[in-house]
Amino acid sequence: MKVNYNKKDDILMIEFNDKPIDYAEQSKDVIAHFSPKNELVLLEILDASKFLKETSHAFPREVRQQILAS
Repeated sequence: MKVNYNKKDDILMIEFNDKPIDYAEQSKDVIAHFSPKNELVLLEILDASKFLKETSHAFPREVRQQILAS
């Protein structure tokens, strides 16, 4: 699993594997990308700093520190 944060755009990207992406579904500020076999490949969290402040207990400490420190 890879975690990347784009501070400029405030987007948190969590890559679960490197399978090809076939389609994506969006629900509010979360975009889920799926493989042709409906496996979750990538999550994009828009407005990540706001999202993490509201749900910080669900993320690893190093992710919270990276986002909330910005």
